[in-house]
Amino acid sequence: MKINDNCVGCGQCASFCMKEAIEVKGKARTTNACIDCGICAVYCPVKAIEVPA
Repeated sequence: MKINDNCVGCGQCASFCMKEAIEVKGKARTTNACIDCGICAVYCPVKAIEVPA
């Protein structure tokens, strides 16, 4: 999972992460617990999350 520079740090993605694998400190970032499920990308209001193919 890649979070690009469009991230505004709103935390919307983190609230939907089943693995609690997103930290928001200024901007969001994934932790090692991320399983690349992509649910966070669905809820990102600024489309800042890129899901690997």
